[in-house]
Amino acid sequence: MRMWGAALLMPLAAALSAAQAPEPAATGAARIAQAALRDPSSYALVESLTTEVGQRLAGTAADARAVEWAKAKLGAMGFDDVHTESFPLTAWIRGAESAEVVAPAPQKLALTALGGSVATDADGIEAEIALFRTYAELLAASQGALAGKIAVVTQRMVRVQHGGGYGAANPIRRAGPSEAAKRGAVAYLLRSLGTDDHRLPHTGALSYAEGAPRIPAAALSNPDADQLERLAARGPVRVRLLLAPRTQENAQSWNVVAEAKGRARPEEIVLIGAHLDSWDLGTGAIDDGAGVAIVATVGKLIASLPQRPQRTVRIVLFGAEEMDRSGPAYGAAHEGEARRIVLASEADFGARRVYAVLLPTAVAGSDFAKALAATLAPLGAFVDPRAPLGGGDDIHQLQKAGVPVAYLGQNGLDYFDIHHTADDTLDKIDARELAQATAVWAAFTYLAAESDVDFRAK
Repeated sequence: MRMWGAALLMPLAAALSAAQAPEPAATGAARIAQAALRDPSSYALVESLTTEVGQRLAGTAADARAVEWAKAKLGAMGFDDVHTESFPLTAWIRGAESAEVVAPAPQKLALTALGGSVATDADGIEAEIALFRTYAELLAASQGALAGKIAVVTQRMVRVQHGGGYGAANPIRRAGPSEAAKRGAVAYLLRSLGTDDHRLPHTGALSYAEGAPRIPAAALSNPDADQLERLAARGPVRVRLLLAPRTQENAQSWNVVAEAKGRARPEEIVLIGAHLDSWDLGTGAIDDGAGVAIVATVGKLIASLPQRPQRTVRIVLFGAEEMDRSGPAYGAAHEGEARRIVLASEADFGARRVYAVLLPTAVAGSDFAKALAATLAPLGAFVDPRAPLGGGDDIHQLQKAGVPVAYLGQNGLDYFDIHHTADDTLDKIDARELAQATAVWAAFTYLAAESDVDFRAK
C-alpha cells in the first residue's frame, strides 16, 4: 500500500515541480507585455493624478499632495515596500508676470518666467531690447555691449522625433540669462524651447552662473518672438517687463520608492523611474504624469506575478526633476548601492508609442538583446544598436557612479508642442498609445529582471 502510494505521488510531485519551474524569460516578457496592453491602469493613473492633484511644483503644498497620492496608489498595488525619502530644496513659486511693447507699437506680449528666475522690481523694468536671432550672436557680443538693455534671443528649436533639438537648444534657456548679464543686460527673454505656433509660452529652469549678476528671465511664446523680430527689423523697440516670483527657503520634496522583491537575487536591482513633480502652468499630463503611470503600472504587473523575476524591480518617482534636485539627492543617498543596481532607466518623454530601446554596450548583439528584439517586434518597437547617451535626468548621478542605463525612445515629434506649457493636460494623451508604451516598458523591465546578464561594460 505504501509503495503504491509513493508511486502515485511521484508523477504528482513531478507535475508540481514542473508547474513551479520558471517559464522561459522571453515567454514571460511577451506575456506581461500582452497583459499591459489590456490593463487600463496606466491611463487611470494619469487621469487620477492630473485630476485629483493637478500641477505639482516641487516644494509646494501641491507637491506634498502628490506624494500622498503616490504612496496611496503604490501601497494598493502589491509592492513589498513603499516609502518616501525626503530632501531639502528652496522652492520657487511663480507670481504675477506680464510684458508689453511700449514703443513703437504698444501691445501685450505672451511670456512666462523661467523657473528659478529672480523678480523684477515691483514697478518692473522698461528698456530697449537688443535682439539676437541666434544664441551664437549673443555670445559674440562684447562685455558691456548690452548695458541697460533687455537681451532677446529668438533662435528656433528644431523639431525631430527623438527630441534632440531640445538638448541642442537647452543652453539658450539654461545659460542665456547669465551670458546676457555678463554683457550688461538688465533682463533676458528667449523664444520658448518649443516647436508649436501657439501663443502659449514654455517655461523651464535656468541655471545662474557663479559670479554673474542674476537678472530676471522669461520665455516668449513663439508668435511673440516672431513679432519682436518684425518690430526690431523696423527700428528700436522698448519693452516693459514685470516678473514677481518668490522663493521659500527650507522647503522639502520627496522621492517615492516602491519595490517588488526578486525571487532568487533580490539584492540585484533593476530601477525604473519617472518624475512626480511638474511645472505649474498645466497639469503635468505628458510631463511627467504619463511616465509615472507607465512605471507604476509596470511595477504593479510584476509585483502581482505568481512567480516574480529573479531580480528586484524598484520604482522611483522622483520629486523635483524640473528643478534639478531629485536626481542628485537620490544619487547621493544611494551611492553605496550603485553596484547593486544592475540597470536603470527613466520614463520622461510623454505618452506616445515607444519605437526603440537602446541598451548598454555590454549587451549589444547578445542573446539578451535578441530576445528583447523578438519580444518588441509584435509591439511595433525594435532594439536600436546604438549605445544610449543617457537614461534620464534623474538617474544621471547613478550613471556617473557606474550604473548602466538604457533608453526607451518614444515618438516625440509633437512632444515639444506641449512640453512645459499650459496645454500639458490629460486630453493630449491617447490611452492606446500609452498602453503600448507601458507594454514595451513591461517587457524590457521583466526581461532585465529575469536575466542574469551583466549590463556593465567589462
